[in-house]
Amino acid sequence: MIEFETMETPGTTDAAREDSGWQPLPPRARTMFTLSALVSSLVFLVGALVAIGLLLPDGAPKIGAAVATLIAIPGLFVWLARKRYRYTLWRLDADGFALRRGRFWSVETRVPGTRVQHLDLVRGPLQRRFDLSTLVIHTAGTRHNAVSVAGMDTAEAERLRNVLAEGTADDDDA
Repeated sequence: MIEFETMETPGTTDAAREDSGWQPLPPRARTMFTLSALVSSLVFLVGALVAIGLLLPDGAPKIGAAVATLIAIPGLFVWLARKRYRYTLWRLDADGFALRRGRFWSVETRVPGTRVQHLDLVRGPLQRRFDLSTLVIHTAGTRHNAVSVAGMDTAEAERLRNVLAEGTADDDDA
């Protein structure tokens, strides 16, 4: 039988640790989420600035709306990205993998070790820069058949993948 354990992540807060074993994402994931949000906000920012340019009359109202847009849209995206980082926690225990996201609309996803089909590690250019990975756990079933956790430390994601893969190998042997 495989013994599941959680590895303490540097920067883990006492509230996240508690006795429940919930682990936060590493602090550098916050930076990655922030940069990703800024890049994503560019699409909305350009659209909003074009609309302002076309719809508002020239002068102070147009300039004021453009400046407010330049501040508000990236600010909103960064705020949401930091909230996403702050309220994403994971846990690995004897029953399998659990992921908790959100505060206002909180979602907790549980993946029993017996339901794991295969596992992937995905690393985009920004993730490689920060030594982070996305762990994708594919499960049996047709609805919501994969759970992905972006922003995990690469070493931790590899360890989780290996531990969960060992559990699936033991199930195949039984």
